Amino acid sequence: MSTKKERLEAICRIISSEAVENQEQLMRRLNEEGFLTTQATLSRDIRQLKVAKIHDAGGAYLYKLPEQSLFNAQERANDSFSNIEFSGNLAVIKTKPGYAMAIASDIDAHKPDEIIGTIAGDDTILIIPREGYGRERIAKALLQFI
Repeated sequence: MSTKKERLEAICRIISSEAVENQEQLMRRLNEEGFLTTQATLSRDIRQLKVAKIHDAGGAYLYKLPEQSLFNAQERANDSFSNIEFSGNLAVIKTKPGYAMAIASDIDAHKPDEIIGTIAGDDTILIIPREGYGRERIAKALLQFI
């Protein structure tokens, strides 16, 4: 079973390296790589990655990633994170626009002991920590994601 992060990385890799004209073609390529997904999930992934359709030289429409959406986890961590602040026992992470949901999804998928869950907007993530964990421990748990 693949994770959302792996699926998003595969989508980025496929779109970056091949001429993909539509969702059916992209879904077929994902299936070939072992990512079984629904059309609805693929649509959400495309929207989350901010994939656009552009004209190529031959007049066909092709999927293209915005330059900042190359979904390498390390690049994303370096490029997307702005800062983290605490208020009481809650943490707020500020990201570049469009990155918060993907990062929050990674945090929720990995289920660190220190964190109950997240709520994400476009550029802000609310972190709800478990009782009994201090700010330093929570920040340390978040380092692998930001």
